[in-house]
Amino acid sequence: MKLPTDYSKLTRAQRREVREQYVLDQGRVCIYCDTFLHHLPPDYILNKEIDWNLFPEGFLDYPVHLHHSHVTGLTEGAVHAYCNAVMWQYEGR
Repeated sequence: MKLPTDYSKLTRAQRREVREQYVLDQGRVCIYCDTFLHHLPPDYILNKEIDWNLFPEGFLDYPVHLHHSHVTGLTEGAVHAYCNAVMWQYEGR
């Protein structure tokens, strides 16, 4: 699939496929914290206080998320679930 792509037009299976494509294209590194996706994010990320009421139930069930712009709808890359929460809560993205 050509990247980036419109997140809202993807099925659940396509989102998984696109996420895995980003993981490989990024060398298995989170685009936000620059840490391997199979490791925990660094402490400066983990130490941020998150209001989990802002996020849907099960948000942390999957450790790697497909990040997308809430403005353009386009996919941007693979991130740790916790990094995704930090970007959403603290940066509005």
